[in-house]
Parts: sequence; C-alpha cells; structure tokens
Amino acid sequence: MALPRQVNIVEVGPRDGLQDEKTAVEVGTKAALIEKLAAAGIGRMEAGSFVSPKWVPQMAGTDELFNLLPQHSRTAYIALTPNLTGLQRALDCGARNVGFFVAASESFNRNNLNSTIAETLKRFASMMQVAEQHSLSVRGYVSCVVACPYEGDISPAATAAVATQLLDLGCNEISLCDTLGVGNPNSISRMLEAAMQNIPLEKISLHQHDTYGQALVNIHTALQMGVSTFDSSVAGLGGCPYARGAAGNVATEDLVCMLDGLGIQHGIELEKLVEAGQFICKKLGRKNGSKVALAIAANSQH
Repeated sequence: MALPRQVNIVEVGPRDGLQDEKTAVEVGTKAALIEKLAAAGIGRMEAGSFVSPKWVPQMAGTDELFNLLPQHSRTAYIALTPNLTGLQRALDCGARNVGFFVAASESFNRNNLNSTIAETLKRFASMMQVAEQHSLSVRGYVSCVVACPYEGDISPAATAAVATQLLDLGCNEISLCDTLGVGNPNSISRMLEAAMQNIPLEKISLHQHDTYGQALVNIHTALQMGVSTFDSSVAGLGGCPYARGAAGNVATEDLVCMLDGLGIQHGIELEKLVEAGQFICKKLGRKNGSKVALAIAANSQH
C-alpha cells in the first residue's frame, strides 16, 4: 500500500506527557505550552484529564486550565474522562472533545481503573449517552495493545476485541496505545491487522512509546499499512504511572522530521514545535527527549 499523502498528529504532551513528571507544572505553564503548540500548527491535542488529583497529581487544575483555553480555537482540545463525574466536569468547562480509556489487559485495567474491562465498558455506555446528548466527539483509547507489565504479551485478538467494542459504543476514533513501548514492526503489524478487520482504517490512531527506540520504525510500518493518524508528545515527554519502566512517547519533533523526509504533509512548523519543546523542558529542568530538537539546538550554536 502507498504511504498516505497526509498525516494527522494528535499532540499528547500537555496530558500524557506531563502526567508522570515529578516536577509540578503550574496551570499557567500548561496553558502557555498549549498556546505554543497551537501556534506551531497542532490541530488536535490532549489538554488534560479530569481524574482525581489524588491518583494523578499533575492533572490538578484541569478545570482551571480548560477555562483558560480559547473557546473558538482552530485547535481541538481533548479531555480524558474516566467516569461520569469527570465527564460532567469536562462539560462544565465547555469541552467538546473527550476521551474514554480502557486496557486490552484485565490486570492493567484493574490497576489503572479499579474495574474489569467489562465493567469499564459498561460505564462507558452510560457516559456515551451523555456525550451524544451534548454532541461531543469521543476518542477511545486502548492501553497495552501488545504487552502488559502484569500479563506479558497481549494477543492481537484481545486488543481487537476491546477496540471493536469501543467503536460499537460510538467512539469516533480508536487510539491503540503501545503503553510499554515494547512493540516492534512484527507485533505492531499483527495487532493492526487484527484491529483493521473490524475498524475502518481512518478511525485508527497509533500511540507509540519509545522505550526500546522502536517507535519511529513502528510508525513507518503503520504508515505502510495505511494508518494516517498518530499520537506523539513534544520533546518526547511521557511515561505511565501504572507501567514502570515505560519511557516517553515518540517525540513529535522526530515524527515531523521523518514525515518531512517521506514527503508526507502534516501542517506543523518544526521550528515553532522545537521552541515549544525547549520551553517546557526548561520549565521541568530536564533534557529534551527529541533527537531532532537536540540536533537543531546543537547546530544553532555553531
């Protein structure tokens, strides 16, 4: 299959990227990061999660953050909502795009959401009714699509089954997340082949962590299969509070650079994207996780 001529990038830095950081990030800093990312041409991004700060401290202040975001922006801001309470908070803040998340692994789902997969999906059915009443766009996320820290390898059939149930509930798009970043072209292609049997190609997004440095080659594999939506995080920020050892997400800068080399359109200005990544890394006091950003910074000093 020919590579897509255009790719959609969903920026997850402000939510998934920051959720596991040890340094507290003020709401104003998050808003500034989101503004810089939007200025770089990011059309869709995870802005925050309406979870209890007791479980994910970095998501404190999400209500305040959403109230600061431009209501008529060209950028779509996605709010993750684990339950009806979180969904109502998102609605109260004017959110128009929400995300529901479940795992392909029973053990991970119990540790992350304190419920079985079946119980989680039943809860989502009630939430979907509310979302439809308010004409919200709903993105479904499936964690641990190839492997789980508790159960090991996850079968493609198990992932496809959960993803298909999310689609049947009414999700507009399904983000398939290699939460541990242990996927390789073989396991990712097998997982995608299974998912594509029931899910339209245009509704599939791949969410890659880069623990073993395989994220870009996995994305290239997905591109060859026709996938054209990918999640990524500025400066390679990220991790998972419930998956020890999981490294950051694939860096948006590195993904954009690869797409440029392939001649695939994406609508993002790399220079402004690098500036956004340098901004948040300075605030966090950490090294930029994007190889492209580091190379550009080094070249600019000569």
